[in-house]
Amino acid sequence: MNYTVNDEPRSAENAPSVAEVVAAETGREASAAEGAKGVAVAVNRAVVPASDWGRTLDDGDAVDILIAVQGG
Repeated sequence: MNYTVNDEPRSAENAPSVAEVVAAETGREASAAEGAKGVAVAVNRAVVPASDWGRTLDDGDAVDILIAVQGG
């Protein structure tokens, strides 16, 4: 299956969950129940609440991952 993460193409033999994609892309521990601290995700431009991160992606999905950072 093929999908994109922040407009970069990705492929997988089996459909990954949102949590698996976040963990792989950010290196942060992500759970399907609690998400990952400081991370927001949208799939096909719709925000995915952390409680739904267990859902698997469909072929052609566009995933956007946003990470909060501190600074000044």
